[in-house]
Amino acid sequence: MSLTERFSFARLGAMVWKEFIQMRRDRLTFGMMIGIPMIQLVLFGFAINSDPKHLPTAVLLADHGPQGRTLLQAMKNSSYFDFAKVVETEQAAHDALARGEVLFVVTIPEDFSRDLLRGERPVLLVEADATDPAATSNAIGSLRTVVDTALARDLQGPLASLASTSDPVELRIHAHYNPDANTQFNIVPGLMGVILTMTMVIITGLAITRERERGTMENLLSMPTRPLEVMLGKIIPYIAVGYVQVGLILLAARFLFDVPMYGNLGLLLVAAFLFILANLAVGITFSTVVKNQLQAMQMSFFFFLPSILLSGFMFPFRGMPGWAQVIGECLPLTHFLRIVRGILLKGNGLPEIAAELWAIALFTAVVLTIGVKRYRQTLD
Repeated sequence: MSLTERFSFARLGAMVWKEFIQMRRDRLTFGMMIGIPMIQLVLFGFAINSDPKHLPTAVLLADHGPQGRTLLQAMKNSSYFDFAKVVETEQAAHDALARGEVLFVVTIPEDFSRDLLRGERPVLLVEADATDPAATSNAIGSLRTVVDTALARDLQGPLASLASTSDPVELRIHAHYNPDANTQFNIVPGLMGVILTMTMVIITGLAITRERERGTMENLLSMPTRPLEVMLGKIIPYIAVGYVQVGLILLAARFLFDVPMYGNLGLLLVAAFLFILANLAVGITFSTVVKNQLQAMQMSFFFFLPSILLSGFMFPFRGMPGWAQVIGECLPLTHFLRIVRGILLKGNGLPEIAAELWAIALFTAVVLTIGVKRYRQTLD
C-alpha cells in the first residue's frame, strides 16, 4: 500500500471541515474558547492592581488648625488616601473599620497645631484595617515621607528651627486585626469561600445534565413534582457536603495556620449556609441551561474565574477600577469574604455583616428564580 493510499489530504480536509461545522453548532463551547481568554486579558490587563490607591479613609478631626489641614491635604495628594467620611468619636471610627466602610482612620488630636508650634511633637494617629496587608502596606509605607514633606512649607521663617529637627510630628500607625501583616490570616479564611464556590457550582452544575445524558431525565419529568421541589431536592444533599468542607477548613485554619477566631462561629455557620445555597443555585441554574456535562463544566469555570479575580481574594478589591468593583459587588464570593474575615479576624457580629448577608440573599433569590423558570421550559 503506497503512502498516498494510506493518507488522503481530501479525507483530512473533510475531517477538518467537519470539526469546524461541529464548532459552529456547539456555540457555547466556541463562545467559551473566545470569551474566557478575553475575560482573562481584560481582568489582568485593567482590573488587577497590586498597588491600590484612592483608599477610603475616615477623619477624626479634633483640631482645626492649619497644620492639621495641611497634613490631610498632603495625604490626599499622595493619591493613596481618599477622605470619604468624617467621624465624631473613636467608637464611630472603629465601627467604620469593622464594617469595612473605610480602610484607614486618621486622627488629628486636640491642640495638634499648638503643640507642633511649641516643638512638643504632637501625635498623628493612623489606624488601618490590616486584614488584607496587600491593600494597605504601600499606603502605610508612604506615610512617613508624606508627613515629613507636608510640613516643609509651613515650617519656614520663625518656625524653621522646627523643620530642622527630626520628625516634628510623632507618627503612630496602629494596624488592626492583623498587626503582623500575616498573609495567612487573610488567605486561609478566604479559601473557605473559594473552595465552596468551586466545588458547589461544579457539583450541582452536573446534576441535571447527568440525568439527561444517562436517560433518566424523562423519568424525573414524569414524576408529580414541581420544578422548585426538584431543584431543592438536588441542592439540599450538597449543603451537608458544604458544611463538611467548612469544618475541615476551620480546623486547618486554627490548628495548622494559627488563624485567630475572635467572632461567633455559629454566626459564621449561618452565613456559610446562605453562601452555600447561593452557589448551589448557580450550579443548578447552569444545569438547566446547558446540554451536556462538558458545557456545565465550562459554564462553571466561566463563573468561577471572575469570582476569584474580582472578589478581593487574590488582589485588593479597592485597587480595582470602578467598573470592576461594580461587577465584584454582584458576586456572592465578594460578600462572603468580607463576612468570614470580619467574623474571624475582627470579631464582627450580625449588625456588621447584615448588609453582606442581604446581598447574598438577593443574589440567591434572583438566580434561583431564573433556574426555576428555565426548568419549566424544559417541561414543554
